[in-house]
Amino acid sequence: MKHSSQIKPISYLKAHASEIVRTLGDRGEPLIITQNGEAKVVLQDIHSFEKTQETMALLKMLALGNRQIEAGRVQTAADVVTRLRER
Repeated sequence: MKHSSQIKPISYLKAHASEIVRTLGDRGEPLIITQNGEAKVVLQDIHSFEKTQETMALLKMLALGNRQIEAGRVQTAADVVTRLRER
């Protein structure tokens, strides 16, 4: 995804804040705000933000699972089911 068309200076944000808020949700793309020519912040609509957070949580769980597998901390599904039935 190219964001080059979604880069604006902070002065644009100041002058067009309400328009930006209206259009962020429609486009589904983040807006990168620069200050003194350097990227400083990323604005995105709440739906995209929540989706990103959910994706990050899933990726963290997968990474944790992979580390547990590499460390040998695994059990077969049959062992887990047997242990649960014993409770």
